[in-house]
Amino acid sequence: MSTISNARQLFTTITEDDTLVLSIEPLEVAEPEDDQVVVEMKATPINPSDLGLLLGPADMSTARSETVDGRPALVADIRPEFKRMVQGRVGKKLSIGNEGAGVVVAAGASAHAQSLLGKTVTLVGGQMYRTHRVMSAAHALPLPDGADPAEGASLFVNPMTVQGFLDTMRSEGHTAIVHTAAASNLGQMLAKHCLREGVPLVAIVRKDEQRALLAELGVTHIVDSSKESFMSDLIDAIADTGATLGFDAVGGGKLANQILIAMEQALIRRGEDASIYGTPVHKQVYVYGRLDMSPQVLTPSYGMYWGVGGWLLTPHLQRAGMERTIEMRRYTIAERNGIFASHYSQTISLDDMIDPDVARGYERKATGEKYLIDPSR
Repeated sequence: MSTISNARQLFTTITEDDTLVLSIEPLEVAEPEDDQVVVEMKATPINPSDLGLLLGPADMSTARSETVDGRPALVADIRPEFKRMVQGRVGKKLSIGNEGAGVVVAAGASAHAQSLLGKTVTLVGGQMYRTHRVMSAAHALPLPDGADPAEGASLFVNPMTVQGFLDTMRSEGHTAIVHTAAASNLGQMLAKHCLREGVPLVAIVRKDEQRALLAELGVTHIVDSSKESFMSDLIDAIADTGATLGFDAVGGGKLANQILIAMEQALIRRGEDASIYGTPVHKQVYVYGRLDMSPQVLTPSYGMYWGVGGWLLTPHLQRAGMERTIEMRRYTIAERNGIFASHYSQTISLDDMIDPDVARGYERKATGEKYLIDPSR
């Protein structure tokens, strides 16, 4: 648009010489069509799901500042084990950012689009790490008057996932949940939502401060995977709650295996008969993240009635249908400062994104260190 100057966007690119490049480049903002709006982006989070595309295959110990095509950029070497995996990305400039919020600064001719002018809206649809985003007006949901854009920045990925977990639990006939990396931003939302819904939760953490954080939220069954008593504590907690469903953000290693072992032992303790095929109760762990990129280890010692699979939000919402999705979105907005409130340790600019020291910070995915980007800075 001729009325918008200095618009910019962030790209991630894999090069032929096995490096990852983060660069900020000019953005030409298109005129909105009748049913579209132009949103000046004010707040967009860095989620683990964003990091996989943003920096996932990079060895961040090699991150450095360079000039690429005449522009400042962050450059890092691709880790050897990922070189083959990223071949399909070589030479492609990819835009990042699953969700965000901002202010509508231009609108198409339709009545709905025009009604959003000047409104603060929450968005989902990718390509949010830019100063301006052209969106369908139907996908720009207004926040209440006076709401800060930061309140709407993270109202899709984590809140919708949390609600999706409980929908999955109910549809599959489970009554309680085991959750790993349970002190994360998403984990705290899940804890509060389970308390609201009366769903027993077994929260797995790995630090005393994470236990304390969840205990303050009211979680009663918290187990620490770093303790020698972890397995006995996990069996006790699962026996108390009756959990037969787990959601694992770690992915690699043996944690999913340990959860299945504990579920089977807890079922036997609760009086379920076990044959040579184990108990007749289905035990399921869904992997929805890969905080640990190592191979997943399974040593089936929990009978024959179990499953490990992947869980993704988009396919879940497609199955749930539009009516349920809209209901979930409305609940998320209503609880934006309650159950689904996000807390950010730092707010950074697009320029900060390509600073190697800042990038190493947000790439760590550390508990309590959630970063928010303000592209308008």
